Amino acid sequence: MAVRLNPYLHFSGNAREAMELYRSVFGGHLDVMTFGDVGGGGDEYPTDGVMHASLRTEHGLELMASDGHDPDAGGPDKVSLSLSGDDLPTLTRWFEALAEGGKVDVPLEKQVWGDTFGQVTDRFGMRWLVNVATPTG
Repeated sequence: MAVRLNPYLHFSGNAREAMELYRSVFGGHLDVMTFGDVGGGGDEYPTDGVMHASLRTEHGLELMASDGHDPDAGGPDKVSLSLSGDDLPTLTRWFEALAEGGKVDVPLEKQVWGDTFGQVTDRFGMRWLVNVATPTG
């Protein structure tokens, strides 16, 4: 098996909602395991809380997430999620979908380095960087 680095997002009770949004944006297959699926979360976590979720897409993206972990472990002050490539229509569509209910920090537009770039904080507080490479030629 090849080695991969995958973002693991931490939420405070809304991991399922966030991952369902990301599935609606990126497509793919979402697996969700709740605390109840593994015998319950005790007094600390609700049985329907997400113990582990994994989203794998046909574009090769993989996101993982859970509820109830250390609130200081993640969030926009700790990490940004970067999407990059040369498919302007797809990356624009994703940017716009992530911006719904969120906040556009930097509009998706041509930048001084030649690429199209934008930054959005989605409605769950996750910061996404979107860079579309300018075709060479």
